[in-house]
Amino acid sequence: MPSSAAPSAERHVHGQPARTGVLLCNLGTPEAPTAPAVRRYLAQFLSDPRVVEIPAALWKPILHGVILRVRPAKSAAKYASIWTPEGSPLKVWTERQAKLLRGYLGERGHAVEVVPAMRYGEPSIGAQLDALRSRGVTRVLVLPLYPQYSGTTTASVYDAVHAWAGAQRWVPELRLVNHYHDEPLYIDALARRIEAHWSAHGRPERLLMSFHGVPERTLHLGDPYHCECHKTARLLAARLGLSDAQYVVTFQSRFGKAKWLEPYTEPTLRELARQGVKRVDAVCPGFAGDCLETLEEIAIEGKEAFLTSGGREFHYIPCLNDTHEGMLALTAVAERHLAGWPTREAADAEELSRQRERARRLGAAA
Repeated sequence: MPSSAAPSAERHVHGQPARTGVLLCNLGTPEAPTAPAVRRYLAQFLSDPRVVEIPAALWKPILHGVILRVRPAKSAAKYASIWTPEGSPLKVWTERQAKLLRGYLGERGHAVEVVPAMRYGEPSIGAQLDALRSRGVTRVLVLPLYPQYSGTTTASVYDAVHAWAGAQRWVPELRLVNHYHDEPLYIDALARRIEAHWSAHGRPERLLMSFHGVPERTLHLGDPYHCECHKTARLLAARLGLSDAQYVVTFQSRFGKAKWLEPYTEPTLRELARQGVKRVDAVCPGFAGDCLETLEEIAIEGKEAFLTSGGREFHYIPCLNDTHEGMLALTAVAERHLAGWPTREAADAEELSRQRERARRLGAAA
C-alpha cells in the first residue's frame, strides 16, 4: 500500500495562502553544442511517441542503431554555429520571457510565480513543477510557447505535466493553454516586428512565412496545426496589407522519408529565385523565440538556398523574443487564462486573513 505520509514538499501548511504559478514551456535544447549533449537530447526527443508515431519495436532499433550514431555530430556543428556566450538561444529567450512575464503580470496586479521549463532537456517540466510546489503554489497555468496547437508539441507538454501529476498525492489545480494562433496582440506583435524591419531595410518582393513542419498524416488524423498556421498567416498578411501574391506559407524541418506538410521551405526559396524574385524576407511565426530552426535553418541555410539559386537579397526577420509587443501578447494570453483565480496581491492578503480567522475560531472552539 502507498504511504499515507506525503513528501514534505507536498504537505499542506495551514494558514499559508494558496499561490498561483505559470509554467512557461518550450521544446528544449541540448546543454552544450557537442555530440554527446546532442545525443542525450535527441534520445529523449525522438523517443517521444508524440513526435515519432512509429511502433517502438520498429523505431527504437533505427533510433539507437543509426540515427543516434550519425546525427548528433552533424547537429552539434549546427548548434555551435548559433550558440551564444549565454548558452542556447532557445533557453536564453525562454528564461527572459519567463522573467519578463512575471514582471508584466505584476504590473497588472497579479502576484504569480513564473518559471521556464523544457519538454526535453533541462530544466524539466517535472523539476519546475516541484519548484513551484515548494513555493506554495497550488494553482498552475501551463502555457506552452507554441502559438499553433499540434499533438507533436502542445499535447506532449500535457503528457509531461500529467505524468508528473500522476506521481503526486496532492495535485495542484491545473489549467492548460491550448493555443494562441489568432490572439490579436500576437498578430499585431508579429506585424510590428516586420514593419520595423521594413522601415529600416525596405520591403521585399515576397514575405515567406515558414512554420515548423509535421508529417502530413497528422493533418488527416485530425491535428489542427496546418489550419492554425494558415490562419495565423492570413491574419498577419491582412494586418500588413499584403495581397495573396505578396506572401507565401511554407513548412520547414522535414525529417525522414515520409511526406510532410507542403510546400517545403528550402525548395520554395530555390523556386522563387528561379522565377526571378530578387528579394525575399523570411519570418517564422510559429516560434516564440529564436532557436536552431530559425537562426541556422532559415537565416543561414535558407539564405544560402535562395542566393545560390539566383536570388540577390535575403533577410531573416527575428522572432518576437523579449520584445515589448511580444511580451504584451504573452501577458494577454496568460491573463485571460488566469481569470477567476485569486492572483491579485490584495486577494491573496484577504485569503490569508480569512484562513487565519478560521484557524483562530477553530482553536477557540477546541
